[in-house]
Amino acid sequence: MTDAPPTLETPWPVGLLANKIRGYIERLGTAWVEGEITQWGASGGNVYGKLKDLTEDATVGFTIWSSVRAKLTNDFKQGDRVIALVKPNYWVKGGTLTMQMLEMRHVGLGDMLERLERLRNRLASEGLFDASRKKPLPFLPHCIGLVTGKDSDAEKDVIRNAQLRWPAVTFDLAYAAVQGDRMVSEVTAAIQRLDADPEVDVIIVARGGGDFQNLLGFSDETLIRAAAACTTPLVSAIGHEADRPLLDDVADLRASTPTDAAKRVVPDVSDELNRVQQARARLSNRLTGILAHEVDRIGQLRSRPVLSTPEWIIDSRSEDLTRYVARGAELIDRAVERAGAVIVDLRSQLRALSPQGTLDRGYSIVQLQGGQVVRSPGQAPSQTKLLITLAEGALAATADVATSDPTPSNEKLEWTP
Repeated sequence: MTDAPPTLETPWPVGLLANKIRGYIERLGTAWVEGEITQWGASGGNVYGKLKDLTEDATVGFTIWSSVRAKLTNDFKQGDRVIALVKPNYWVKGGTLTMQMLEMRHVGLGDMLERLERLRNRLASEGLFDASRKKPLPFLPHCIGLVTGKDSDAEKDVIRNAQLRWPAVTFDLAYAAVQGDRMVSEVTAAIQRLDADPEVDVIIVARGGGDFQNLLGFSDETLIRAAAACTTPLVSAIGHEADRPLLDDVADLRASTPTDAAKRVVPDVSDELNRVQQARARLSNRLTGILAHEVDRIGQLRSRPVLSTPEWIIDSRSEDLTRYVARGAELIDRAVERAGAVIVDLRSQLRALSPQGTLDRGYSIVQLQGGQVVRSPGQAPSQTKLLITLAEGALAATADVATSDPTPSNEKLEWTP
């Protein structure tokens, strides 16, 4: 009988004992347990690890199948404090007890951190934290909008340090609850009011640090979206390094403390005056150097002969001009002389070829009354009126007997000098 208790004479087989243990464990069902992950190892999509009690020295192994792991909303690691829904599972073949994980989540702050991380990832995917959205701060803000608790240390730190650095700076104070149920609505309203004021150059949201619970309001989605929609540059000065609120990520500048915010928003008047003096000194040195260089260059130009004794230009050019004038006159005289000789020669040729020259040698021109030149006796019958043109003057004559021989046979022409 398997239901009979085992005895020395009738012991149970190991398999019977193992099956009874498995059956008893399976009747336990599921249970929520809390502990610390002391071992976390993944293999083939499944996770095998160990969960340790927070106060006692007790540890159980657990298994997370890949189908369950895909449903987990956050990453887990060794050292995390978790709450898990487990179902005990006894492996008969190996004789081991393990917990099959059905759900797992971080404990307390872990839950809040998990939700905060999901919100951070969602807002980041929308581009609210992109560096391209960050607006530059004004170099010298005339009016600073300050969102902080009334009479808080953060308010005093910002105002004191800002006015020490630049006494002329002014503040537009927007008091709001910086923790508690009213914090989100009041801080959001204060940011929107200051953003709508054209006199405000930059907005600082300041709080003097605090624990994570008190700072959760600065990660509220409504407040974050109001800060993202702000057109005025916004500085987050929550003063908390660990577990940074989401306002730090969406702000145009994150300051570690309110004092740091004042120093980064307002320039130091003494530093700026020193920079101005240094700039003036550099400018003066530069101008002095330029003027000295130009004076030296002008001195070098004045030392050149063309400027030291400018009359030498006139003297040298005067000599050149005199030489050129004499040379020009000489060339003109030669040209005129050559032209005169040519004219004389042409005149001689013209005179030798002219009718007047022929007349001067003793010839004459015989013309009829109509002006026609007589070239043969037949042109001038007897008693024809003729005009005889001589070298000097002309004669009127009448033709006599015509003859074709210009020299009569009974007469000889003789030259009488």
